[in-house]
Amino acid sequence: MKPDILLVDDEPSVVFGFSRFFSGAGYSLTSASSLAEAREAVGSQRFDAVILDLNLPDGSGMDWINELREGYPGTAIIVITGAGDVPLAVDAMRRGADNFLTKPVSLSDLDIFLRKGLEAGALRRKDMTQQLLSKKNEPYFGASAAMQKTLQLASTAAENNSTVLLQGETGSGKGILAKWIYENGAHKAGPFVDINCSGLKGDLLASELFGHVKGAFTSASGERKGLIEVADGGTLFLDEIADMELSVQAQFLKVVEEQQYRRLGDARVRRSNFRLIAATNRDLAEEVRRGAFRPDLFFRINVFPIEIPPLRLRLEDLPELARRILSSLKASAVISPEVMPLLLSYPWPGNVRELKNALERAVLISRGGPLRPEHFPGLLEWPTPEESPRAGDRDLGLIERDHIRNVIGEAGGDMKKAAEKLKISRATLYRKLKKFS
Repeated sequence: MKPDILLVDDEPSVVFGFSRFFSGAGYSLTSASSLAEAREAVGSQRFDAVILDLNLPDGSGMDWINELREGYPGTAIIVITGAGDVPLAVDAMRRGADNFLTKPVSLSDLDIFLRKGLEAGALRRKDMTQQLLSKKNEPYFGASAAMQKTLQLASTAAENNSTVLLQGETGSGKGILAKWIYENGAHKAGPFVDINCSGLKGDLLASELFGHVKGAFTSASGERKGLIEVADGGTLFLDEIADMELSVQAQFLKVVEEQQYRRLGDARVRRSNFRLIAATNRDLAEEVRRGAFRPDLFFRINVFPIEIPPLRLRLEDLPELARRILSSLKASAVISPEVMPLLLSYPWPGNVRELKNALERAVLISRGGPLRPEHFPGLLEWPTPEESPRAGDRDLGLIERDHIRNVIGEAGGDMKKAAEKLKISRATLYRKLKKFS
């Protein structure tokens, strides 16, 4: 494929001479006689190189170099200048030009500089691609005091190899935090293997974890690796571990204690060196008291517990979370001013996951327009303090709850402002929100 060259020069004789040279040298040439034409050209076509005269009818080409380099970093830029403007040309190179030539231009020198510029542009494009591939897309968890405490614990967990137990309500982000700990930990070179224990029961879950040999059970028609084996050298994430049946808990306990296991139906003992992260939306201590979870397994996995606070207890994170979610959805929609109090007064039982679903649905309903209250039908059904029953017909706790949520909404999620307006400390405000949850 011929390299595409844009020549920006207002002298017809220069354009004519370069056109003959480029056509004979195997290049495809487009010419522009002004900065306006040049900007229009690069906006409609990708060029491998731009040959730019600094003196143009509508301004200096110097003013365009920064913009061109920033917008098209892989494009080679060669500046053409008069013999007396060498210091100007050096300044152009500081701004991002690859090289410069003085008039009258030597076509042989131009050919050499152009080839070198194209090679440099190709290397820049390759480097940019590698940076994009290697760039970590860091999730946003929140800036609230409650979430920062959680993230400090997560950072400590990432620095060591201890077993981590993530506790939090459904949709609070346990899986995302588990992946973050893995990606910032010592085992990131190994695999991240996750399984939701609530989706499989009995032998199916045991088979997924331990693997099996042919004939181990009725449908075992061949040999299969388990996820414990796949996770060797990496991290095993067991989501909703409270749903693991007692029989499988007993089998898994030995793995946690000794990192040894057997495939179902096999006598051979195998080893797997993995880092364990478990998560649950239940109170495991209560599950142990009920006899639904083995105490010995609980003690083994409760080495480094991390609690993820629900969204309703860190409402100051909601505005930025909403913005980040809209950005991840590649949505240009903006949240209208009347929507934010609505978002902040809703209790979000499904936490961040529910917020994401609500925003995604609103974007679809709005068809690219501003997000308005009518685009959140589920939230509109939630009673606001003004719509709630009369104070005399309600419990005083409900009246206090609605008043606090309304004040937080008016404060735009700023817990400090809300606390000042309520004439209580932020610590007291958080305690009351926790009581209402």
